[in-house]
Amino acid sequence: MNDLFHLTVTVNGTRYERSVEPRLLLSDFLRYDLGLTGTHVGCEHGVCGACTVLFDGQPARSCLMFAVQAHRHEVTTVEGLGTPENLHPLQEAFWESHAAQCGFCTPGLLLTLVPFLQENPDPTEQEIREAISGNLCRCTGYQHIVDAVKMAAEKMKA
Repeated sequence: MNDLFHLTVTVNGTRYERSVEPRLLLSDFLRYDLGLTGTHVGCEHGVCGACTVLFDGQPARSCLMFAVQAHRHEVTTVEGLGTPENLHPLQEAFWESHAAQCGFCTPGLLLTLVPFLQENPDPTEQEIREAISGNLCRCTGYQHIVDAVKMAAEKMKA
């Protein structure tokens, strides 16, 4: 017999109430229950960073968390960063710097970098590389991503 858990969570500023199985992963809840497919699942072991979301403002691997752990917390996915008409400065910089190749890793990178830039508004290249070291990208040599972060830092200062 499966007992369902009554989950209340705020995702991208919207409050949701759902009954979920206690073993449901947060990544699966976001993708399949809420339809927020920007949260990608790559390795399912928390190694690649593709599933990164903001959990109460801090980067977290959603494939390593159960949805019930988000009860009464705030989650931000890539869909909550900006809109096509009004991109977040980091999204805009990724676009302008050609930092997204296939785009699979991009949501996780963005959600890793948003709080990083809030805490470090003038990062060095080495600091940027350390910040993204937990996010795997198979398409690039990371230089365009580093360039995009530098550009975003400048945009966010202005």
